[in-house]
Parts: sequence; C-alpha cells; structure tokens
Amino acid sequence: MSAPGGTDTRNPSDAPAPRRIPVMIPQLGEEEAQAAAEAVRSGWVAQGPRVARFEREFAALVGADHGVAVSSCTTALHLALVLWGVGPGDEVVVPSFSFIATANAVRYVGATPVFADVDLATGNVTVATVDAVRTPRTRAVIAVHQGGVPFDVAALRAAADRWGVVLVEDAACAAGSTAYGRPVGAGATVSAWSFHPRKLLTTGEGGMVTLDDPEGAARLRRLREHGMNVSAADRHASAQPVLEAYLETAFNYRMTDIQAAIGLVQLDRLTGLVAQRRALAARYQDLLADVDGLVPVRDPAHGETNYQSFWVRVDPAYGVGRDEVLAELAAAGVSARRGIMAAHLEPAYADVTPAPLPVTERLTRDSLILPLHHALTEDDQDHVVGVLRKLAR
Repeated sequence: MSAPGGTDTRNPSDAPAPRRIPVMIPQLGEEEAQAAAEAVRSGWVAQGPRVARFEREFAALVGADHGVAVSSCTTALHLALVLWGVGPGDEVVVPSFSFIATANAVRYVGATPVFADVDLATGNVTVATVDAVRTPRTRAVIAVHQGGVPFDVAALRAAADRWGVVLVEDAACAAGSTAYGRPVGAGATVSAWSFHPRKLLTTGEGGMVTLDDPEGAARLRRLREHGMNVSAADRHASAQPVLEAYLETAFNYRMTDIQAAIGLVQLDRLTGLVAQRRALAARYQDLLADVDGLVPVRDPAHGETNYQSFWVRVDPAYGVGRDEVLAELAAAGVSARRGIMAAHLEPAYADVTPAPLPVTERLTRDSLILPLHHALTEDDQDHVVGVLRKLAR
C-alpha cells in the first residue's frame, strides 16, 4: 500500500523472495545427523566397524561379493589400476566426456590416457569407440556409466575379454541404475563408486571399490591403509599386542566411521530416491516431447538409469544456443549447469592430441543439466519447462 503522497509504506521484508530452483540438493535429514552423532559418541570416528558394515551392505546392494570403502571415487579408480598392475608404458582407454578424475587416475599410475568418443544418446563409450583407439599397449579400459546412464555392460565386458584388457567400471553416478535387469556393478571385474553430495547416495565425500575377487579385495584394503598387513581396527580390537608389517608402498585412502554411519542411512533411502527421480525425469520427458531441438536423456534399451543427472541436448532446430539457454534459466531463478565436461579440452590435457572426438565435443558444447532432486515440485518443473518453451524458436 502507499501512504498519502505516494510513499510506499511496505516493509521490504514483506516482498516475496526471488524464486530459485537449485540444480541439486542432497537428501540428508535427522536420521543421518543422529547416525553421525552416535558415531562421534562411540569414540570410534576413524575407519572401524561402521565402515565394515557399510562395505558389506553396499556390496550386497550392487551385487558384488566385496566392497572396499575409500576416500573418493578418484582414489577408487586409482587403486583399481594399481591392483591390476597398470603403470608406465601402458595405455588406458577412457572417455574424455567425463569428470576429469577419470583421466587423472590414469596419470596417477604413470600410464597414458587415450580418449575415446561416446554415443550421442547415452554419453557412454561403446565397443566401437573403444576399438577405434585401442593399441597393443592398451592394458585397461575405464568405461563410465555417465550421469547414471548404464553403458552396455554385456557388450563391453565381452569385448574386454577378447582384447585381453581389464574393464574398470566408473560407476561414480550409477548407484541404483540397472543393466540387463541387474544392478550396475553386478558381474563387474571391478567398479568404482562415488558418495559425493551430487550423487544419490552421499557420505559427504567418500567412495567404494566393489569386486568379486577376495584376494583383490584383501590387497585393496592394505593399499588404502599404507600397505599394513593388519588394519588399525583389527589392531585396536585385539587383546594382545599386534606388530603390524607394511608390505608395499601404499596410500592413506580410508573412509571414516562418521561417513559410513551416514552412508548406512542413505542406503535405506536409495530405492525410494531412484523411484522418485525416475518419475520426475519421465515428467520432464513428457513436457519436453514436442519442443523441437531439445533432446532429453532417456533410458538405453539395455537398462534403466537412476537419473543422477538429467541432461538435455540443445540441437540447432531449437534456435537458441546452449549458453544463452543457461543465461535465461539463471535470470528466471533456475540453477542449471553446462553438460558433462570434455577432459581433452581442459588445460591439464593440452599436451594430448586425441583422435577426433566429434560426439564428445558436440555433447559438451550443446548439453545442459536441468534441476532434478527430491525437493523438486511439479510447479518447479513447470517453471523450468516454461522458460525453455518461451525460448524455443
């Protein structure tokens, strides 16, 4: 209201807050807070019994025999390559279309990353794209389930066996996704997982290696803990003095019991989170189905994605470039993000001259990630889609 003479007497705090729709919100609540507090009160805050339980339950969830908790997915990838003896003189085929950690892990062991192109619809490497760049020096392939979209595990695992190379599955984003009716990770030689807050299942930071080989799992547990032949938890649990030995030069890649306590609560949320995100993704797909030039990510024929990220490709028919779309969404209070990065275009890899990567460069230039999380409402989605429709040619 205005006072006589036209003076506005409203309190500025009475004005509605500008609308803002975040691209992602981790689902963390009182249960996680209580679990973390109980770990603190127990006096055991480093790697201990909660980590061991989290390893068992996560491995069971993804259909693997063993889980080895570590400090991040990056360290999980690093240890997977160390376990398989990949090192200087070796090549490892990786997608450039991935967070840069995928390629960095190869350099950590002194090997050479070789970038493969990806499929336009899924953003994943295929047998054909890997085969196009592999050489006699190829010792391993790191294939990413990008954004939670499962790659064709049957085809790539069979090809890796034919080629005599190890297939490391970068499942950073894929907890809750399936391939051929089984959880991503089931039947894998070795998989690496992330529990970063951008992921459906989070421990703040943290990661996991899953595999079926008991000897490999035992070595991974030593590698994450300075190469000790007896873990710190086992030493403290023993009633007798334990004189540990350090069997090889290794690392400090441990997870804490505080993180694992949060992870155990998150495990119980995962099924519901995946179902909710799949429903929201389906609604986005329906709402955008008649918008020319916008191509939303969808399930591949061989599996179902958890929709850790919901990306949309902006094709020329849309009439507006990706960066302009991002700017207009931001002006409307929508926090979207550019699509997946291309590692070979970053300064850190300026010394690498890859084979042509036309699909990778198209996707990283023309795709964006829309908001998708447990707190996203249908009204929020309608607002996001309304902005995209207004921009359309």
